Amino acid sequence: MATSKETAAFILGELGSDGRFSVKPMFGEYAIYADGKTVGFICDNQLLLKIMSESADLDALCERAQAYPGSKDYYLVPEDLIAGDHKLPKLMLRMAEALPMPKVKKKRVKG
Repeated sequence: MATSKETAAFILGELGSDGRFSVKPMFGEYAIYADGKTVGFICDNQLLLKIMSESADLDALCERAQAYPGSKDYYLVPEDLIAGDHKLPKLMLRMAEALPMPKVKKKRVKG
């Protein structure tokens, strides 16, 4: 089941309007970025965040789930944490700080 644009917009809106968060559509789902770094995905209208030491605070609050069959596990963030937890954006920004910058892809030269 593909994620709706409304769900992606809702999650993005709950994270704040300071421009530090963004989403990009990918195969009917969305990647979610904090400061330009991928911190998780929105799949099947649910927020999934990477499991890493910076996101360990979610361990007691979230189930673990796969983004798609065969993927590694992610934290499945419940809606009440998205809408009601003002700590979530800060946690996601901490995650982004620990992640490396994405590699710049070289443009293909046609020839």
